[in-house]
Amino acid sequence: MLPQGKALLCNPRFNKGTAFTQEEREKLGLRGLLPPAVLSMEQQVKRFLERLSRQPSALDKYMQLASLQVHNETLFYRVVVDHLESMMPLIYTPTVGQACQTFGHIYQRPQGLYISANDRGHMREVIQNWPLDEVKVIVVTDGERILGLGDLGTYGMGIPIGKLALYTACGGIDPAHCLPVMLDTGTNTQSLIDDALYTGLKMPRMRGDDYDDLVEEFVTAVQDIFPQALIQFEDFANRNAFRLLEKYQDRACVFNDDIQGTGAVALAGLYAAMRIIDKPLSSQKILFLGAGEAATGIARLIVEALQAEGLSEAEAYQHCWFVDSSGLVTQGREHLNAHKLPYAHDFPAQADFYSSLQALKPTAIIGVAGQAGHFSPPVLEKMAEWNERPIIFALSNPTSKAECTAEQAYQHTEGRAIFASGSPFKSVSLNGNVFSPGQGNNAYIFPGVGLGVIAVQARRVTERMFFIAAKTLAAQVADYDLAQGRVYPSLSRIREVSAKIAEAVATYAIEQGLAEVSPPDDMAAYIQQHMYEPIYQNY
Repeated sequence: MLPQGKALLCNPRFNKGTAFTQEEREKLGLRGLLPPAVLSMEQQVKRFLERLSRQPSALDKYMQLASLQVHNETLFYRVVVDHLESMMPLIYTPTVGQACQTFGHIYQRPQGLYISANDRGHMREVIQNWPLDEVKVIVVTDGERILGLGDLGTYGMGIPIGKLALYTACGGIDPAHCLPVMLDTGTNTQSLIDDALYTGLKMPRMRGDDYDDLVEEFVTAVQDIFPQALIQFEDFANRNAFRLLEKYQDRACVFNDDIQGTGAVALAGLYAAMRIIDKPLSSQKILFLGAGEAATGIARLIVEALQAEGLSEAEAYQHCWFVDSSGLVTQGREHLNAHKLPYAHDFPAQADFYSSLQALKPTAIIGVAGQAGHFSPPVLEKMAEWNERPIIFALSNPTSKAECTAEQAYQHTEGRAIFASGSPFKSVSLNGNVFSPGQGNNAYIFPGVGLGVIAVQARRVTERMFFIAAKTLAAQVADYDLAQGRVYPSLSRIREVSAKIAEAVATYAIEQGLAEVSPPDDMAAYIQQHMYEPIYQNY
């Protein structure tokens, strides 16, 4: 039932603010509660953008957008969808990192669901407190590895909120179907414990069976209460990310964006780069700075892609090399985590990234360790010395953690680098040329995958879906994108790209017998029918 009067103006889902017509104001008990003038949505957007432009910093703009989201959801998404290139850096990386670091200090109004260690045994009660009963996408984090910033505890709630905003803005998923969740299992960051405004439990992080039991209770309750919901694991530390994905991927509709989404967006960028150099992926030797979730996720999909080109699994692994905090991952190393073992090659030990680079002479380097500046001028110059078109992917977020800037990549390779980054960089002018670097943002992948999964009510999310998503994304990169040095489509096309990915994923799910719905006559039209458009409804 539609709320009335002041309650309606306080409901972000139905509130239209000054766009309520005179007839609606009379009918809904709003007479006198709004200024007399009736403004169109276009006028409201203009007013908000004027107010936003007066904010002195990116964080202030983030707070303005957050305030709009909790007061008028439809207008918020109209602003974001119509101005995605300028809004995405504000609602997500890089600004969301700063927002998470200060989350308790800029907290305005509750969003999402907080489930803490104190809720063990009461999970169903907590989840059933959520006021909307048709949840289809859940993004959940425990806040232990937020971007490249580390353990932020409940301050990490900004990530599920931001990711779900992108599900709607980029993938057209109705915000009424989205639920951000924070699993508060404590924090080991002392500065948060000492923060008087910290919003979470001030206790050491849960480990072992207690932690696993809490996650198990959560997943089981979600499957019972929201049986069609897709669960996205987000920003879990390596110690939990891999094993949780392995534990649940065959019994629940789940995926890990840091592993699988990152893998797909990076593979798509590599496919586009191959069009620039006119060589197959099998011609590449790829050196990763970092050996965690992101690196493993990318390498796993690269191995699948190389096998599709005809290589054996063993041959495909030989194209991917990892450098972690202890140096090059090789067979001689002791105590390697299981996810690194396939990439531990028979090769002399190397102490650090630069010595590994010199020993291997890779064609591509991919940074996913949050180690700012590690793609130093000597690294970039060596890559340019060995390769006519060196591939430089500095994918760590936020911007402060990027391995190098776009300007550095182009400057130290004489403009020959094929560059992509996790956070956005401005265009670079060099020697009379203008380069517009591509942003390897997971938002090119997860909204489309999610849309395809929920459109056909897929029971599982498989690794193959991300390979399909990567190939679909790469196919959307136009020749004019490549000519500008961009290995991803313009962000202005992201809803179109997401629809294409959703079509491909949904078609695959149906072919594999994973879907609950019958094949539609026109998959493209079927996907469009499931895409939310932020327009006001008439009441």
